[in-house]
Amino acid sequence: WNEIIELFRAGMPLRKHRCRFKSYERCFKASEAVDCLHELLGSNQNFGPEVTRNQTVKLLKKFLKNHVIEDIKGRWGKEDFQDDGHLYRFPPSSPLKPYPKKSSCGKEVIKFPDWNEPKAGTSQEHIPVKSVTMNSEMWYKRHSIAIGEVPACKLVFRRELTQTNIEEIWKSMTLSRLQKVLGLDSLDEVLDTKLVNSKHIVQNAYNVNKQGIVTLEDKSKELPHWILSAMKCLANWPSCSDLKQPTYSGFERDVFKTIVDYFGQMKEPLLTFNFFDVFVSVLGLLQKHSKAVEALQISCLLLPPENRKRLQLLVRMMARISFNKDLPPLSDSVRTRTLMVQAFSRCILCSKDEMDLDELLAAKLVSFLMDNYQEILSVPSALKSSIEEHVVQLQRVQIKYAGADTDATFPPPSFCHQISTDEFENQRATGSQEPLAALLEEIAMNKEISVKDKKKQLKQFQKSYPEVYRVRFPTPETEAVLFPEKTKQKPPVLMWAFKKPFQPFHRTRSFRM
Repeated sequence: WNEIIELFRAGMPLRKHRCRFKSYERCFKASEAVDCLHELLGSNQNFGPEVTRNQTVKLLKKFLKNHVIEDIKGRWGKEDFQDDGHLYRFPPSSPLKPYPKKSSCGKEVIKFPDWNEPKAGTSQEHIPVKSVTMNSEMWYKRHSIAIGEVPACKLVFRRELTQTNIEEIWKSMTLSRLQKVLGLDSLDEVLDTKLVNSKHIVQNAYNVNKQGIVTLEDKSKELPHWILSAMKCLANWPSCSDLKQPTYSGFERDVFKTIVDYFGQMKEPLLTFNFFDVFVSVLGLLQKHSKAVEALQISCLLLPPENRKRLQLLVRMMARISFNKDLPPLSDSVRTRTLMVQAFSRCILCSKDEMDLDELLAAKLVSFLMDNYQEILSVPSALKSSIEEHVVQLQRVQIKYAGADTDATFPPPSFCHQISTDEFENQRATGSQEPLAALLEEIAMNKEISVKDKKKQLKQFQKSYPEVYRVRFPTPETEAVLFPEKTKQKPPVLMWAFKKPFQPFHRTRSFRM
């Protein structure tokens, strides 16, 4: 709305016109406005060349009603705009819709439900925990690179997930993926997440027949049989098994009109008013085909099951009619594909707000939906697999190491409660005394490793668990027992070592006194 108004005001030529012997500055004819706006919409990537001149006139009627334009006498508020020579002008300012405010604290993370919070009066003490004993070789391999804390490991038995838990997980992960695909900082810009029913998502994902069509639990919400027969008649023309009465000239047009009238009398579009902004935001992704398909896949999962089923049947019928060369023309002036878009776009997508370009936006979206309906209206397999794997991961018994993140694929809620540092140290010291003492004893008594390696491992253990180490070796003497000093034997003293080395005899001259 805002973009089109700004482009229209900037691109519409204004000049002097005469009407009934009087001149008016900076105005334009109605037909000139239709020409300009029609060209502008046709070149805009959000609308494209499929926009008709009649749709452009309807948009200008909304412009006149909402005071985007006014006649040369300043009158506005009615939708009496016609494609003729009447003169109009722009008011000093045109009404613009407020832009959605983005979150000021960065990207919002869709929070997982706190389904694992303990009920009042319960404690976590009943969770069975089995300490895992490591031998010295396993422990040394883990700590051979750097001296660090020996990780305490536990077997964690997950609580049984209820159906409500699983539905909330589906909702959380589906909305998280939708936010990522749309590239939004927060879904609050386009959707009130409180209006998303988690049961609808799960039903749309699992309650489907072989053709991928949703099966409804409440049969009273099914389409009437006579409408289904009429839709099958045109979708499978001319080989329709339900057609038992003879046809007449123009029969297919009467059947088509019956279908149009039924869907036209609905009080709310199939994509619902609540999700209008979500589907409109997908229009910006149409240039990226795979992104647009995935965004529409996920968005259609949010629909009530009865709406999703009607959408599947209607769009499939529209696509088959558009490509059915054996079906006689349903209109003398409009191509069949264009007729499908014009006849059903408003019952598929529209807004409560009169200021929205719902007709043009709906035509663009419905055209894309018809071309890709088999992909869009199927359950997104990648999303379904990732959620199912995550649910299985939550239900699986796991070995949890201190500091290890076993659920790194998706950020689930924390299974434990935060405790103080003192309490943690106390639990660490008392909760695993026996296995750590056994491990220390194994290191101490291991005769297959060298003295040097044994000292190194004991030093690592002492640094990580000084309390356990102090119990086993309270004094340096008890530690020294493991490494008895060997008495060094002195080599025997040889007598010849004290003798002077052999010296050659030198004859000397003697003198008599």
